[in-house]
Amino acid sequence: MTLNMDFIHLNFVDILDILMVAFILYQIYRVIRGTAAMNIFVAVILFYVLYLVVKAFKMELTSMILGQFIGVGVIALIILFQQEIRRFLLHIGTRYMRRSKKPFIKWFFDETVNVNSRDFSAIVEACRSMSETKTGALIVVGRKSSMDLFSETGDIINAALNYRLLLNIFFKNAPLHDGAVIVINGRIHAARCMLPSSANPNLPASFGMRHRAAIGITEETDAIAIVVSEETGKISTSEAGQIENDISIERLESILRTQ
Repeated sequence: MTLNMDFIHLNFVDILDILMVAFILYQIYRVIRGTAAMNIFVAVILFYVLYLVVKAFKMELTSMILGQFIGVGVIALIILFQQEIRRFLLHIGTRYMRRSKKPFIKWFFDETVNVNSRDFSAIVEACRSMSETKTGALIVVGRKSSMDLFSETGDIINAALNYRLLLNIFFKNAPLHDGAVIVINGRIHAARCMLPSSANPNLPASFGMRHRAAIGITEETDAIAIVVSEETGKISTSEAGQIENDISIERLESILRTQ
């Protein structure tokens, strides 16, 4: 028995088309994995595959009903996945533009880093001290994404980034200790800021509000968030919705140096 494959005609454009679709689906998966949106995304894919099967078998009535759902569903998906779509576009834009070292990219897009050698040493030393004393802290280092929406929820300081000032802000029962400090362009822009909490259902139950807020802000922006646990004194960093827990001071310094 032989299988006739004459009906399959693949050229370079077809292969490129398949690779591009695979790339887009992979990037979407990376953004929504571990979130409740993952289950919805799988359901949508299965629903669309069912529609293609029904259409291939020329089941007109079922195909028409499913087609109506798909037609209206595009708008519904945009509303339903608006946060994920924003994260996806942000992920693509920041991940690949920041890696490019071509002069014309630098000319059109400012690739200056918001943390210089003096600035991150103040953050590192403050985190070292707060880790030893188990002082809870949440520091957000802004990059290209606008942080105005979040800084407006707190108190604008616009002060030089200083080790002692950070310790004073997060000192227990100090007026500004509850909330996040936002650092922009090497300065403490605001303190006592409210951040969005991550809705990721797969986060460990041991994560408190600081850790969830750190993950939440990096899901919506390209910032780096640094957390010092009040219970354990452990230091964690979050970037692009992912968290690295219980890191050393040397690791924290390395993360900030490479930004």
